[in-house]
Amino acid sequence: MKLKSFLLLSTLIASSFAFGAGEGQKLSFDQLRQRVFKKEYQQETSNTDVLHSRFSSWGIKNNFAQGSINLPGALKKLKTQKEVVVAVIDTGIDPTHPFLKDNIYVPKGDASISNFGLDFSKGADNVNTPYDKNRHGTHVSGIIKSVFPNVKILSLKYYNRHASGKDNLNSTIKALRYAVDLGVDIINYSGGGPEPDLEELEILKKAERKGIIVVAAAGNEQENIDNKNTAYFPASYKLSNIITVTAHDQSMKILNSSNWGAQTVDVSAPGYKINSAIPTSRNGLLTGTSQATAFVSGVAAMLKAGYPGLSAKQIKKIISITAKKEITFNGKVKSSGRVDATAAVELAEKLNTKTNGQLANYKESKREVANTPKVIIRK
Repeated sequence: MKLKSFLLLSTLIASSFAFGAGEGQKLSFDQLRQRVFKKEYQQETSNTDVLHSRFSSWGIKNNFAQGSINLPGALKKLKTQKEVVVAVIDTGIDPTHPFLKDNIYVPKGDASISNFGLDFSKGADNVNTPYDKNRHGTHVSGIIKSVFPNVKILSLKYYNRHASGKDNLNSTIKALRYAVDLGVDIINYSGGGPEPDLEELEILKKAERKGIIVVAAAGNEQENIDNKNTAYFPASYKLSNIITVTAHDQSMKILNSSNWGAQTVDVSAPGYKINSAIPTSRNGLLTGTSQATAFVSGVAAMLKAGYPGLSAKQIKKIISITAKKEITFNGKVKSSGRVDATAAVELAEKLNTKTNGQLANYKESKREVANTPKVIIRK
């Protein structure tokens, strides 16, 4: 059975796990199977006006030397911005949060969807109310909006803490299929599991054909996911549209809790004590590759908005080759770098200018097909 484990649901099931678990602390295998997520920790900030704290997270501050994504320059350089929709497949969202309420996307003409998303989770009371009871999805969405303020977010809830790993996987597949058929620009998936799945892979291949970017978390199991025995999916699928992300701290070190892989992980992003929105108009700090993934989704959304002619493969390549190289990432990240939003926008603008908006002269690398995992068909 595939475990679709969430990467950071640190506020879940307080009665079962005490808050304050240290970074890198692992659940036992039985606990992981029962709870279907990987717990790290959360520190909550109360009575903070998140509407005025977009740059309060160190990950988006101007001091690029301390591990941030170098955001302010990127926002200034964007000349035009088309609407970009990011589907956040997660625990839902708080649609009333003052930091997010104006960024909610509702597909036009779809009578089946509520005013803030869809709930595909096992046993959902109402498919039209994907309200976030776990905080994770709202937190991830807040990071994406912090990076690119004009983003539109489609919340697709798949996670039910009482469901089995197989049920959460089935819910994931339903959410992925909806997002791909709808034709969103980007899918943020801050979850995963240790076994590949044929149906999931086929949907992601369809996303690849449609040019949809998928940003996937590398996972928090402290493993090298280059190895077939410790691979993590969907991050380990070798598709040209999947950007796999690990997490680092302010000292430019990969988190002890994060997965890595010099052949699989494309880039790193901030993931330690990241400040973002949580339900009921508050904000809090969470740690892990879930948060790092959201930063990269925000940068990808920025590139797609400013340069809509870019393909998913091109955006992946731009983010990778402009990443700021760090010696500490050697042997752990394919690009050996952390995402640099300003450098990515500058390269996109340069390519766009030289090729008159067509990017015709941009040479893309061949699709990686080596070491493609054997697909296990779900029973």
